[in-house]
Amino acid sequence: MLDTLSSPHRGLVQAATFPLIDAIRGRRSRRFAKGAAIPDGPLAFTSRHAAKPLDPQEQMLLISTVAGNTGWANLFSHHPAYGAKLPNYTTAAGGRSFPSSAGFNTSEFFFTDDSGVYFLPTRDLTPDSRHDETDMDDWLDLHRARAVKLADGRLRIPAEMPHMEGHNTWCANVPGSTLIIPVADLAQHVILLLLYLVQNGTGIYDDVNARPIPGLERHTHRLNLEVAYPMSFLEQTALTDVSVEMGTACYAGALMLQALGLGGWMFTGLNPFTVLGASGDPTVPGLGFRFRMLDGNPLPYFTGLPGVFEAHVPPHHADMRAAVEAVVRRKFGNGGPFDPTIGGPYKETAAVRSSAAPIDAEAIEITTTMADYVFRTFGRFPATVPAVFLNTYLQAHRLDTEFYDTHFGPGAYLSSHAEHDRLWK
Repeated sequence: MLDTLSSPHRGLVQAATFPLIDAIRGRRSRRFAKGAAIPDGPLAFTSRHAAKPLDPQEQMLLISTVAGNTGWANLFSHHPAYGAKLPNYTTAAGGRSFPSSAGFNTSEFFFTDDSGVYFLPTRDLTPDSRHDETDMDDWLDLHRARAVKLADGRLRIPAEMPHMEGHNTWCANVPGSTLIIPVADLAQHVILLLLYLVQNGTGIYDDVNARPIPGLERHTHRLNLEVAYPMSFLEQTALTDVSVEMGTACYAGALMLQALGLGGWMFTGLNPFTVLGASGDPTVPGLGFRFRMLDGNPLPYFTGLPGVFEAHVPPHHADMRAAVEAVVRRKFGNGGPFDPTIGGPYKETAAVRSSAAPIDAEAIEITTTMADYVFRTFGRFPATVPAVFLNTYLQAHRLDTEFYDTHFGPGAYLSSHAEHDRLWK
């Protein structure tokens, strides 16, 4: 990528050539940003420097590292039970900078800085023939063009409990910083797992009420219900899957922080209900996600941000059948991984994509039966985990190395941090 630039930025050269093993061994949570202050205690310190935002190019490189498209995804190559057909698990044709369980890719990314609140949709981004993915400027421009500004100014997250853990009140979402916010459509992930079970000959049962799901008995010619999964176990599996997906994305960003010479860290100490939009304070609207309160549950049930990020549940879909059908269209429709008209990594891409096992009408019916049962029985989908999930964040800021020189011994930061301001003027 550097070879494509006529006069590459010195900071970019350092980031591109920074040793991976140094980034791994040197990764630390470095929270003290320029402009920060610790008022008392053994590490008391007040920065002499004003807060300053990231360089636009380093910011986009960081965000693209966390959430960017990296070319075509490789499909599942074989499953003995599928014979000559490819397994149809994958849901996105494009690869991203982090792995996703079974290629489901159900997370998207928001970010905020001093200038505003943004949404960067990349889960269905496929490589664009107009862009050269080996050209650094092209790659960054592709992602920059997809960013959608949702609001002016930094997302307001009061630096106090219960909006923010006490140990983060002095350092999180501070002026000058970029805060990256991964959000998962966990409802869609559960639907994908239900489709996965059906394609592999089984389903779920309601372990909360200790009963089978009515209607599945009509499909025992293709389902072995003796090995059906407990509903809550499947949902916990989905929750684990998306947690790993979003955490791995943030970890990729954390390694890039070391290469860029930026301070920051990945963490969980912001109230997700405040961030999504259920703070209870009209002056703290968060991202503005739609939610409702359910009887007997003290936690808000989020369903999505209309027109931006909508989970696969009502009211964003007419019913659970519509949600299931939308997931199948994502697989087999235009731009999906099994659309033979798009490009790909194979020599005979059209033949490979068109060989995927179909999801037939009965499979959709079975999946709908299970999803609709959950929604009607529990008044929500999924039953035991959120429909929209947020847990891990990544923050980046300009590091005040003077704090570390004052309170730490040698090696508190890397050569990239020492050189950052000179290289990113």
